[in-house]
Amino acid sequence: MGKAAPKLVLSRSQDIPFNKLVLSQSNVRAINCGVSIGALAADIARRTLIQSLNVRPVLDETGAETGTFEVPAGGRRFRALEMLVQQKKFAKDGPVPCVVRLVSGDEDPSAEEDSLAENVFRQQLHPLDQFRAMQTLADQGSAIDDIAARFMTTPAVVRQRLKLASVSPALCQVYADDGMTLEQLMAFSVSDDHARQEQVWDIVSKGHDRSSHSIRRRLTEDSVRATDRRVLFVGLDAYLAAGGTVMRDLFEDDRGGWLQDVGLLDQLVLEKLGAEGERIGQEGWKWVAVALDFTYGHADEMRQLDGFDVPIDSDEQARLEALEAEIEAIEAEWGQTSDVPEDVNQRYVAAQREMRAIGERPIAFEPADMAIAGVFVSLDHDGTLDVERGFVRPDDEPAEEGASQGEGGGNNSGDGDGDTGRDRQPATVTIGGEPVQPAGDEDDDVVRPLPDKLLTELTVHRTLALSNALAAKPSVAFHAMLHAMVLSVFYYASRESCLGISLVRPQFMHQEPRLSECPSAIAIDARAEHWKAVLPKNDSELWEALIALSADDQAALFAHCASNAVNAVWEACGRYDNGRISPATIESRIAHSNVIARAVGLDMVAAGWTPTVDRYLGRVTKPRILEAVTEALGEEKAGLIGHLKKGDMAQQAERLLDGVGWLPEPLRTPSDVGGDDGDPVAGEAEAGDHAELPAFLANDDEAELAVAAE
Repeated sequence: MGKAAPKLVLSRSQDIPFNKLVLSQSNVRAINCGVSIGALAADIARRTLIQSLNVRPVLDETGAETGTFEVPAGGRRFRALEMLVQQKKFAKDGPVPCVVRLVSGDEDPSAEEDSLAENVFRQQLHPLDQFRAMQTLADQGSAIDDIAARFMTTPAVVRQRLKLASVSPALCQVYADDGMTLEQLMAFSVSDDHARQEQVWDIVSKGHDRSSHSIRRRLTEDSVRATDRRVLFVGLDAYLAAGGTVMRDLFEDDRGGWLQDVGLLDQLVLEKLGAEGERIGQEGWKWVAVALDFTYGHADEMRQLDGFDVPIDSDEQARLEALEAEIEAIEAEWGQTSDVPEDVNQRYVAAQREMRAIGERPIAFEPADMAIAGVFVSLDHDGTLDVERGFVRPDDEPAEEGASQGEGGGNNSGDGDGDTGRDRQPATVTIGGEPVQPAGDEDDDVVRPLPDKLLTELTVHRTLALSNALAAKPSVAFHAMLHAMVLSVFYYASRESCLGISLVRPQFMHQEPRLSECPSAIAIDARAEHWKAVLPKNDSELWEALIALSADDQAALFAHCASNAVNAVWEACGRYDNGRISPATIESRIAHSNVIARAVGLDMVAAGWTPTVDRYLGRVTKPRILEAVTEALGEEKAGLIGHLKKGDMAQQAERLLDGVGWLPEPLRTPSDVGGDDGDPVAGEAEAGDHAELPAFLANDDEAELAVAAE
């Protein structure tokens, strides 16, 4: 049996007086980088030395130790200690913890190798560990400025690190496992919603575009930039004062961030626009139409009054002359030099601005003309009011041929003008065609339209349920698909179907984080996995594989494929999408979805939708909550919760509506008012009408065939 190898013996540790240490010329670090010597000295002064120096004895000519030690590894720490000695913060003979390398033979590594090894084998702290460590310090009560000072960085950098530590733990683990880049993790920090972060990662990780820009865009798609004209009009301070929240990006220029509560912003915009409309209406107009935007040609059928310029009065003329004299004096004194004092320049600019304001005369109209005309008030691209005055609707045109045509004076007498002013009714102010709520009414007493995002989410649920129900009715699916195909081939640009010919399930812009857990989504996914297992991997083998399927399997597969094209989602249009989606498209889509819903017997209650605080009750006004309870259980039950605050009211309404089967209007399927009994499956089709149906549908029951024929 051979002799065992000798055990490893580590270099000894020893406290050596600082004045017995000298910097070795064998240190490989020649370029300064990272933390400066001064910063390192300050850190040592705060927490003392936390890493020993690596030293070697200095030998004389005979090989004997001299009592002095050179430092080949740890030179920056040596220089930091040297700086502390110079600052009288550390004794020149103060003990320094050292690891003493004992040279025992020719095969021992050189001092240069020790210096290189110490730096090469050192592993930098993983960024995520750094983020979490700073978060721990903050949780322990350390202020951001204190953390920045301790680690020689800026408070902004510390805030960035803390923001990264707030990203979903699941995504942090993906980053730790090298599943995403630091830039991607930084993009996720724009939102504090962990569920939404994970949902977006699930989407982008399955696609081709995983860029940080794509992640930020998806996380902020339901929000509004602070540079949006609505924000400029209302003011960010007013939005924040009303309880709105703003998402900020600490890693890129976010131009003020993103406003998250779009419904609140729109409410503030409409309230301020309505107030401006009422103010303008007091000028004497018959009506004021208010909107964020008006459609092109909105005033084509109206006559526009000419109006006349308001003349400059004596006071304004005197002010103009004074301003001109001031400008001439400044130009005479300072016109030949470029070194103009700031206060003089400000006076010059202010005088010019005031002159322009006086010179830009408003257009005035005769009171009699204003009494039959109106104003359009909207928002310009920069958030300022765009006011178009003096439009006469055809129905308001004077009956007599000699009536005023707005030519500055007309045929109205002074007495007539006075009577018109006294008898005139307040202007009718409308927003989006609806009268403005009179001042003094409480918001909680107004049944406002459902928020755009909520309406979209509700119809997403309905789309999934409708898709799932259609898959269970092959005959209906066949005719729905055939209908969509014929429209596509023979009726160019028709919008009469809610089915998309691409057969790719639409990407829902707004959806709950747990939408994939609803019964309809689970059933759809399970059915898809079943067909993935049945169908061949190679698409060249698909044709023969489909032929080999039974008629029932072909019908079921056809219905499943057709169900993938269902899109019955309501989407906001004309306001945020630059007109890509027209109201007519949405209206036709929803109308046709009702036809299919009646045909498949869609039941959203059976599909698993229930009115909870998160899904509905907590996101609508108090009148909407009471309306729901009244419809489901009667006014007596609604009266029991009418005195509660909104949060408590929503909780109690959820309890009352549990198991009742109440649905908000977007989830209901309206009856077919054109039918004899309101049932769309009841029609005039006879059994003989089905002779031309495909063979694989021949075994369907009579009710389904009747629906398909219609």
